[in-house]
Amino acid sequence: MTFEAHDLNLSDPTTGYLNFVLYTEPRLGVVASSLNAELDIEAQQTVTPHFQEWLSRLERCEPNAMHCTLVTPTKIPSLFHPCVEEDKNSPAAFAGTGCHCRRTFYDPEFGLPVVGEHRKLRGEGGTDQWSYTTYAPLELRPDDIFSSFHTGRGLFWARTDKGLLSILPQKHGVGYNIGYSGGGPHALAAYLTQIARNGGGTTPAGTPYEDADPAIVAWTQSKVADRGTNELSLGDLQAMLES
Repeated sequence: MTFEAHDLNLSDPTTGYLNFVLYTEPRLGVVASSLNAELDIEAQQTVTPHFQEWLSRLERCEPNAMHCTLVTPTKIPSLFHPCVEEDKNSPAAFAGTGCHCRRTFYDPEFGLPVVGEHRKLRGEGGTDQWSYTTYAPLELRPDDIFSSFHTGRGLFWARTDKGLLSILPQKHGVGYNIGYSGGGPHALAAYLTQIARNGGGTTPAGTPYEDADPAIVAWTQSKVADRGTNELSLGDLQAMLES
């Protein structure tokens, strides 16, 4: 099915993800998103200021059906096991102080589920890190205006005119990337092009590759875009369209 903004609003926290669309294959035990892109955020990506800002607003919650779609079926029980720091006898604990648990959260601004995976080795000085899995929104919240784009360590963000930071809207099967000639940078350029053309207004994810502006494609494919944390304002993007 083709997503149109007027068909489904998947970014309104007043409705949460009640209209979330799933793809299922019961025979194979597959349940996943049909529209929203699933994002796997590795531990080394969590050190950026933008990620920490987003993480700080997440609210912990009990696991529900949406969280179950973010893990493989055999890992669903682990969503209900406490961390070793909360219960040393947890099924997630091992070797006394080691742990491999999961915690469930939701983003109160977009209503989307988040699963954090904790890996802690036994003893002092060992690995103790978190990685995260979530879904990207398909568009910003109703009445939000895109203000700026940010990227760092392979993560892509949008900030609105109200100062809210969001994972950049992204459609399932259309991955974003930067710094080389390929589909990921082209997909990102296509979405940023549409944002600029819309003046930062409502822009559902999934802009066709062929709609990408050449100047924005050149930026997303450049090595400049791949160095450190980068920012483009709405004005910067619109200036590229005029170049």
